[in-house]
Amino acid sequence: MKIESARFDLSAGNSSQFPFADLPEIVFSGKSNVGKSSLINKLLNRKSLARVSSQPGKTATINFYRLDSCRLVDFPGYGYAKVSKTEKLRWAELVNGYFAAERPIALVVQILDIRHEPTADDQQMIQFLLDTHLPFVIVATKSDKLNVSQRKKKISEFQNMFLQADVEFIPFSSLKGEGVGQLRSRIDAACKKGTK
Repeated sequence: MKIESARFDLSAGNSSQFPFADLPEIVFSGKSNVGKSSLINKLLNRKSLARVSSQPGKTATINFYRLDSCRLVDFPGYGYAKVSKTEKLRWAELVNGYFAAERPIALVVQILDIRHEPTADDQQMIQFLLDTHLPFVIVATKSDKLNVSQRKKKISEFQNMFLQADVEFIPFSSLKGEGVGQLRSRIDAACKKGTK
């Protein structure tokens, strides 16, 4: 994955707007305000390729970014309480439409906030990934927000939480760069392996 080749491809508000599936796709999923855009920007060594929404729950499209060997797929954040029921349904239809389209998914990067327990929406998404046998990794953002003892405790809790499911867990900090190399390597390996 040549990060310097990254460019914005398109935004899709419905499944008819998805780009032609010509590359392995790396999906980024997580709740609103979990640091998804910051993670993508750090991963690609860019300041603002992935746009950080001014208001949680505002992004209502799937954004596609093209690289030389894969496409990054940025889902809209889920679980923001102030979003209307209509918007929540639209989110579900858009995301379900993506999964139903049999895209060439090489890896799903499921993003959690290391400071908090996974929400019901997080757990539902993780269960969906387990049930569908899609390859995925858990990335826990904002690790720099914890002190040493808090961080150690939280990492232990998260590792125990996902140990039985045999899911890889990566602590991540967009500020300090923790986890960037590990996640890039995991994405590279997934792209070379191709889709499931």
